[in-house]
Amino acid sequence: MIEVKNIDKSFDGNQVLKNVSAVFETGKTNMIIGASGSGKTVLMKSVIGLHRIDGGRIEYDGRNLPDMRMSDIRILRREVGMLFQGSALFDSVSVLENVMYPLEMFSDSTKEEMIDRAYFCLMRVDLDEKAFGLAPSEISGGMQKRVAIARAIALQPKYLFCDEPNSGLDPKTSLIIDRLISEITHEFDITTIINSHDMNSVMEIGENIIFIEQGEMAWQGNKNDIFHVDNEALNNFVFASELYKQVKKANQ
Repeated sequence: MIEVKNIDKSFDGNQVLKNVSAVFETGKTNMIIGASGSGKTVLMKSVIGLHRIDGGRIEYDGRNLPDMRMSDIRILRREVGMLFQGSALFDSVSVLENVMYPLEMFSDSTKEEMIDRAYFCLMRVDLDEKAFGLAPSEISGGMQKRVAIARAIALQPKYLFCDEPNSGLDPKTSLIIDRLISEITHEFDITTIINSHDMNSVMEIGENIIFIEQGEMAWQGNKNDIFHVDNEALNNFVFASELYKQVKKANQ
């Protein structure tokens, strides 16, 4: 579990996060949503440690990130997996070597053990073995995303961060990626945090949703609760389209 308690963050005198508190639960898909400029990306980057907060606490199972020594941060880094928005794969090496990269950087495994682990992760994300020796540029965008997920879980992380995991994908492939992230979260009991603007993802896998509005925590609940909330800002954001307005009416 990750808890953020009363965190603040400013840039050049502009306060982006204002006394934000939220709980990201273990074994669930935790989603951060909000309009562009709301502060949701800054929140995720702050939780990861890419931004140093001005005040408050960020607790990884009770360990406060801002108070950690560098040696403790290195240990924590090995417990964190990251799925980047653009996949961020290395095109100069094969799919298999991409998944082996964090193992080579942070584990003491033998080469054979690293290959075995990489094979396991790639098979777990349902990637055809024929693709293992190909470069990322030789496979589809959806397959690249699955490779990125395999790399993110290679070190068996306790915490998984996903930045706009469906960016650039068609709706059908997006659904596959959503369900894969959800399955892995439950199977390995990971604290998964997803930064997303995709309302299809919210409705599909939003087990714990944090809505950020103008830098403040405006609402927290799940995909079922979201149909019955009297929060104007949330409703205007989630049910902006005519389609989702009809979905909301059907669920009331």
